[in-house]
Amino acid sequence: MQLKDLAATTVKDNDIDVEAWEALEKSIVYYQGRPVGTVAAFDNSTEALNYDQVFVRDFVSSALIFLMKGRTDIVRNFLEETLKLQPKERELDAYKPARGLMPASFKVVSIDGKEYLDADFGEHAIARVTPVDSCLWWIILLRAYVVATKDFCFAYQPEFQTGIKLIVELCLANRFDMYPTLLVPDGACMIDRRMGIYGHPLEIQALFYASLRAARELLVCEYNENIVAAIDNRLPLLCAHIRQHYWIDINRLNAIYRFKGEEYGKAAVNLFNIYSDSLPYYELDKWLPINGGYLAGNVGPSQLDTRFFSLGNLMAIISELATEEQSQAIMNLVDQRWDNLVGDMPMKICFPALEGEEYRIVTGCDPKNIPWSYHNAGSWPVLLWMLAAAAVKTNRVDLAKKAIAVAAPRLKNDEWVEYYDGKKGRLIGKQARKYQTWTIAGFLLAKELIENPQHLPLVSFEELPQELVSRACEFEIGSVVDTARY
Repeated sequence: MQLKDLAATTVKDNDIDVEAWEALEKSIVYYQGRPVGTVAAFDNSTEALNYDQVFVRDFVSSALIFLMKGRTDIVRNFLEETLKLQPKERELDAYKPARGLMPASFKVVSIDGKEYLDADFGEHAIARVTPVDSCLWWIILLRAYVVATKDFCFAYQPEFQTGIKLIVELCLANRFDMYPTLLVPDGACMIDRRMGIYGHPLEIQALFYASLRAARELLVCEYNENIVAAIDNRLPLLCAHIRQHYWIDINRLNAIYRFKGEEYGKAAVNLFNIYSDSLPYYELDKWLPINGGYLAGNVGPSQLDTRFFSLGNLMAIISELATEEQSQAIMNLVDQRWDNLVGDMPMKICFPALEGEEYRIVTGCDPKNIPWSYHNAGSWPVLLWMLAAAAVKTNRVDLAKKAIAVAAPRLKNDEWVEYYDGKKGRLIGKQARKYQTWTIAGFLLAKELIENPQHLPLVSFEELPQELVSRACEFEIGSVVDTARY
């Protein structure tokens, strides 16, 4: 059944939904006669650049709505073909993708009448950024496929077991870093331009946690004992680390405000040597509701990035990385700071924007990331589905319905653009593409999650046993190192 036909059976004369389904069908890419993904954007009014490729990150929202509607073939084909693109051998050439890495994107090319898939691991990307999040999203999507289809044997095939293990090994490899979080460069995730997120950005940690949970469920075949043990070691440490050190609410802000610097040894309270003058306390004091809070954007040596990053916070709720109390506090913050975080087009990728000299230094004067644009606090409709999933998870569906009502009329009129600019998202993004596929899919997916919340388990997990997390919290950073390594 084609998607436009499917739309006719699932909506009642809703022009927005019908148009969205038709646009989603138009975006499908075929390889050797089989659907294998969706293009990033189908905008004929401007140069394609790499928007005519299938991006692993972008396809996730399309894949999830396909799974919910029974179109499992395209997701299965995507998983199979991207697995073939994963490097399986160790490379001595530092400019070659590492073993286990998944491509950022791929396109179909024809040579002498034969079709091939040409993968991009960041070699052609602006600033040559490495797609760290691609392999994490791939595992999460593989698990979603298994949950939706109950086809466990698909993931238990030797090539898929190997593919999962290579990704996990890449993430858990011995390293110089001494935290249970994943150390990555700038531009390694949805924010794929220089935005000062190098180190241990929340988005990567939330995806890392969810992918480890997914891998733990899927790696049940023989000879996986060592990798499973490594996952079991890392998960509670990662969870406890994020919940404890990334959390910001008014009580935590008071504690940080009185931190002493230059502490040494096991008795240290200010473990990361955060200098109080580096944080905007008085702005946060005004902005944080009494019953609200959120997970910081980044934590590291003398670094506490207090920007609110939507994807990381919402995925932390969905995946159970955040506690129930923290999840409710994040949703309280979204509710009470609606104009800042949602505005006239859901949802800000981060808040607030980098401005003035800070913008020039941190972004390198990036003309696309000017304040309140693109990744520098622009508004991205694709985040609507994550807001809806988090709302279902926390029983705050009213917030998602309110956001969808705000977004729906504009998305259709504005031809499903990629992102919006301005403090409230009133301006169409200066360089935004029309008919951006994950904008379309994100809208449909958000509505589907609200109407049929039984689909939430495709991307959600149960909470880790509390005794594991509590025991991990008892370790101080120095003693965590040996047990956290693979």
